[in-house]
Amino acid sequence: MGSVKTEKSRSLKNPKNKRKKPLAPTNLNNKKKSKKPRIQNPQTTNNNNEIIQKVQQPASASEQLSCFLNQFQSANGVQLSSLELESLKVDTCIVELSQDTDQDVENLGKHMKAAFGTSWKEVLCGKQVLEGKVDPGSPALLVVSSSALRAIELLRGFRTLTKDCHAVKLFSKHMKVEEQVSLLKNRVNIASGTPSRIKKLIDIEALALSRLAVILLDIHPDVKGYSLFTLPQVRDEFWDLYKNYFHRRLLEGDLRICLYGPLPSGNEFKGKKST
Repeated sequence: MGSVKTEKSRSLKNPKNKRKKPLAPTNLNNKKKSKKPRIQNPQTTNNNNEIIQKVQQPASASEQLSCFLNQFQSANGVQLSSLELESLKVDTCIVELSQDTDQDVENLGKHMKAAFGTSWKEVLCGKQVLEGKVDPGSPALLVVSSSALRAIELLRGFRTLTKDCHAVKLFSKHMKVEEQVSLLKNRVNIASGTPSRIKKLIDIEALALSRLAVILLDIHPDVKGYSLFTLPQVRDEFWDLYKNYFHRRLLEGDLRICLYGPLPSGNEFKGKKST
């Protein structure tokens, strides 16, 4: 009896005596079909790329001027005279942006270097006030945005230009007027801010306009679809600033503007109507 039990226990311990389980189903029809990689339609991809390029590609000078004049007349309910329209020429009042460079923040410095031509280093990077030539608190380039956050973001595009002469932030969020007045007592090449604070600083003669050559209008829409031209209160503040201090200079050819961002199509988000 003992020998029989021993043989049984050996057979149980011996793996050779165990019945092997199949490693995979024997039925070939049960095999899962491997998913084939989805191939994109090259025509669709090309079309998408074309759309992206159209969005990022800067508007021509004539398109910028036409858009700006339409926005000005529509927002203010005025019609420019034929004499004024004749004075507003593309080559004298609009900055022509390179069609080969996208309008993102990182390329902003490149666009402005081209706008100022061969004198860009002297005008945008110099750090000394020069009596009779470079007045304190008078930027050569002024960036106007709809918000403080956007004004700060755009300044990132000028980092290579503002190492020796820092740009000045002109907005009310977390910044007092007195602090900005103190900063404007030095040489300023580039300033970035919102319409309300810019106008206030000009009104109190802290921000000078003797060197102002280019105004960059940031018209990129925010997350809600609003921009400098469509955000109600900011829009009104901008046109008030423009009419008081910039329109005459533009007509006289002493100032150029640049619309930085996608031009309004007329279908922008206007906000919910109050019920």
